[in-house]
Amino acid sequence: MGFPKVFIWGAASASYQIEGAVSEDGRGESIWDVFSHIPGKVKWGDTGDTATDAYHRWRDDIAIMKEMGLQAYRFSIAWPRVDPKGDGHWNQAGLHYYSELVDGLLEEGIQPWVTLFHWDLPQALQRQGGWQNPETARRFEAYAEKMAELFRGRVRRWFTFNEPQCFIGMGYGTGEHAPGLKLDGDSLSACWETFCQAHSLGQKALHRADGGNLVGVASTGAVCYPASQAPEDVEAARQGTFALPLGPRTFSHTLALDPLCLGEEYEKPDFIGLNLYQGAPVRAGENGPETLPFPAGFPRTALGWPITPEALEWGPRFLAERYGLPLVVSENGLACTDRVFLDGAVHDPLRIDFLTRYLRALERAIDQGTDVRGYFQWSLTDNFEWAEGYDPRFGLAYVDYATGDRMLKDSGRWYREVIRSNGADL
Repeated sequence: MGFPKVFIWGAASASYQIEGAVSEDGRGESIWDVFSHIPGKVKWGDTGDTATDAYHRWRDDIAIMKEMGLQAYRFSIAWPRVDPKGDGHWNQAGLHYYSELVDGLLEEGIQPWVTLFHWDLPQALQRQGGWQNPETARRFEAYAEKMAELFRGRVRRWFTFNEPQCFIGMGYGTGEHAPGLKLDGDSLSACWETFCQAHSLGQKALHRADGGNLVGVASTGAVCYPASQAPEDVEAARQGTFALPLGPRTFSHTLALDPLCLGEEYEKPDFIGLNLYQGAPVRAGENGPETLPFPAGFPRTALGWPITPEALEWGPRFLAERYGLPLVVSENGLACTDRVFLDGAVHDPLRIDFLTRYLRALERAIDQGTDVRGYFQWSLTDNFEWAEGYDPRFGLAYVDYATGDRMLKDSGRWYREVIRSNGADL
């Protein structure tokens, strides 16, 4: 069967990871501006102060997208660039920047998919409690309403949030990410409640502005795949995806998606974005699902994540069964230590092999009837990779951080052919 005729092929990015220009044109301070400057919080003392300088080089990025034949670009808006203190005093320079970016995409026939929150909360709101404070949800509603007004008729696909499992679990739970807090119990639960309320209010605002807007949330979490095709192992993997403690307690799709999709208190998303890089093999045991250890020498990414393409078959299947909503793969990609070779090109066969295996697995999920409507490779360009700094490179385009110059990698040319053939050549 293959990929649907109407299938979106795109790539993704996030504001703090690419924009730079953190003190220009009225942009306010974000929690990541503060956190990344605390010694020891980010590898090598790296910060997003300059990142890939996308604030000034966005036309270069669109040229890269055009060269690859991208159909869609998922990017995030920096809340503090348009609303410096999170209080509704809008920064016209910031609004103009994103308006130009969207117009530039549309001029090249590239569909903009906008993420409203990809972790860079205005520091002014953090001083008032951040996601512990219910008022942040109402501030988010006003922000969403303004963005809907700004892009009415130009943007029709939205993500309210990216990976609450990370910005809550790692930002407010383990302290590994901004704002670096270590909460538990009721304090951490309050963050989850504020997130759910913010999504619901934000989605309603987007729908009010334009009935044609489709709104999702990009979720991440543990995904299991069956150790064999035996029905009992398939069921064990299904149960394990939503129950097994495969990592931090907050690294679960259920924490974000169950209250939004299965309850009645909040606004249900129109679709689910799935950020997926790895999974765990599971079999049926005497006492329930059992995860299997990876053998010595198992292939891993530059970040040490196991390479498990099976996860992109079974993860979408299990989430579609549980939540009954269409899906898009909002992130999937490989961290490498890419470099420019002596011939002046960036050869990344590991990424091509990785993406081929994962996309073939996604195709199997679709063949089984899973409603997957698009795929966004992470990421368009190399970028600032949060607490890991600039060492891992995820991009289809290489960035020379000293000059800001971009260059398409072999994987970017390969992806161009995947898009051209709608995945038929995988």
